[in-house]
Amino acid sequence: MGLQSVGPDRACWSQTPGDEMGCDSLVDMQALEVLGSGYTKLVVKANLAGGPAVALKLVNEQGIDMGKCVEEFNEPEACRKLVAYKLKKEMVLLKRLQHPNVIGAREAESRGGAEGGRLAVILEQGTPLQMIQLLQSPWEDRFRVCLDLVRLLHFLSSSPLGSVALLDFQPRQFVMVSGTLKLTDLDDVSAEPTRCQTGEDCTLLFPQRNFTVPCVRGLCDGLNQKRNMYNAYRYFFTYLLPHQAPPTLTHLVDHIMNSTGELKSDINETLQAFEELLAQYQSGAHMDTLPASELSDYSLLWRTGVSGGEYRCWLSYSAQGCVLSVHNPREAAHICNSHSQCSSFSLTGQRTWSGRLLASFRSSSAQLVPDGTSDVYVKKTTVSITTAL
Repeated sequence: MGLQSVGPDRACWSQTPGDEMGCDSLVDMQALEVLGSGYTKLVVKANLAGGPAVALKLVNEQGIDMGKCVEEFNEPEACRKLVAYKLKKEMVLLKRLQHPNVIGAREAESRGGAEGGRLAVILEQGTPLQMIQLLQSPWEDRFRVCLDLVRLLHFLSSSPLGSVALLDFQPRQFVMVSGTLKLTDLDDVSAEPTRCQTGEDCTLLFPQRNFTVPCVRGLCDGLNQKRNMYNAYRYFFTYLLPHQAPPTLTHLVDHIMNSTGELKSDINETLQAFEELLAQYQSGAHMDTLPASELSDYSLLWRTGVSGGEYRCWLSYSAQGCVLSVHNPREAAHICNSHSQCSSFSLTGQRTWSGRLLASFRSSSAQLVPDGTSDVYVKKTTVSITTAL
């Protein structure tokens, strides 16, 4: 599929301050694959000159909206401008709603040529949010998605446009960029307040239940914020947050689930609850119930690695072995003791987004090897583990 380069008469803005990739990178762009299409827009993965792969949003020349307009008016260029309205709107929204959890974007527009101008929105390249994959991920990563979402909703509750509602609140509206959740589709956002005469005009209707917010001075008070919060609860928190949460933190998780499921807390209180949960998790408070003596079951070998002996475990960071996040070696020893096949674990200093260590667990068939970046803890009762030191 060919893409037309943006001409020399062009204007760009950068979503990320200090980003050096400018309009020159749009020259000789190369489409790699179509990522999605709709009535109005086409999204393709493209390589830009001298830059990384990005997602490029364009007017869908073969889309339903364009086809209907040309069929009725037979004015292709006028129809293109009309259909481009949604793309222009999205450009404005992306520019106004700049936040770490909103997709990074640039706008490009050509104004010359016999066929008139062309519009494009250049987006960070992300991967679609896969709920099935998330359900099989460690609790820490699922919690991060929920935390990112709450931080985004906190921003949207008092954004430069006012309180913004995500009217089409679905996982498909989000992507993951280097582990961070980002809103990528702003077609169906609204900052319009809902006017009312009585509280009956301020009812939120959901499939399982309804909520009513107060009518204050002719406006439904907090309706957009409440809509976002409950959708976050029913589409994200319900599936991602409670499952396999650390036992000593379940009271905090339960509080979040109850307060958001009943809309008892506003977004400020909800964000505070999530930040408290993160602080407790990072502090290692969830380890209070672990036996302190378990680490004494292991001998520490400095600057030693392990080869072979991989086995698979649930919620591993590696599909080929058992790699889990731990607060410290004591938690790793507790995990190893709970795995019947585990005879050793190694720590390289590699950490997760929250600062936890990644530990690799091995069976007795593993072999010790020299490694200046790793330390190995070997179970003292293990006699069959071999060495190549």
